[in-house]
Amino acid sequence: MQADVRQVADDTYLVHGHNTNWVILKDGDAVTLVDTGYPGDRQGLLESLATVGSSPEAVAAVLITHAHNDHVGSAEYLRGTYGTPIYLHPAEVPHARREFLQQATIGDVVRNAWRPGVVPWAVHVIRVGGTAHNPVTAPEPFPAGGALDLPGRPVPVHTPGHTDGHCVYHLPDAGIVISGDALVSGHATSRLKGPQLLHDFFHHERPRALASLELIGALDGDTLLPGHGPVHRGSVRAAADQARERAS
Repeated sequence: MQADVRQVADDTYLVHGHNTNWVILKDGDAVTLVDTGYPGDRQGLLESLATVGSSPEAVAAVLITHAHNDHVGSAEYLRGTYGTPIYLHPAEVPHARREFLQQATIGDVVRNAWRPGVVPWAVHVIRVGGTAHNPVTAPEPFPAGGALDLPGRPVPVHTPGHTDGHCVYHLPDAGIVISGDALVSGHATSRLKGPQLLHDFFHHERPRALASLELIGALDGDTLLPGHGPVHRGSVRAAADQARERAS
């Protein structure tokens, strides 16, 4: 597939892959990648880098919001082929290594097969490698607190619930929050449009996922780049509040 690359701000791109997104932050030729899509998104990922005038060799680091296969799909490929460092929250490092797995099980999917879109989504997940064993063999915790010394100067913010080590990335100067799966604007299994939580069965701990909306809402921003769905323009606080109201 050809990835859909959308410039959302100066040197900032939201890329839509197979029902999942990743973000490219540029500084000259160098880039930071936030997430990498499914394993089946690899060609689209490489093409998206070329589209913005970069290359896999120029990726300074990959930042992972959380270690599900639709976000770490090509992380190990980049690490093994180009030596790209892969950074996550410390609590997510063992998850990326697949010492354990915090994601919806086959049983969860079967029990929710009555929901519109779940069965086609599940078939699609299998086709693009979403159920493959795909560990990152040498993930690393963030090298320092605060803004990372990487293109875009992203600031990790721990937002547990979807997984224990889920992080969003704040770009304070640009007013952007890269929200991963802690706050999305759409999903193949949802009829809702706009800010929302994923269905409960996708979250490792739903109460913590709800609580993390408050952390996201406290971030200064007017642009939300989610792990699923289109860019959302408007107050990040209002988006987090809307997702909380819908979840209740």
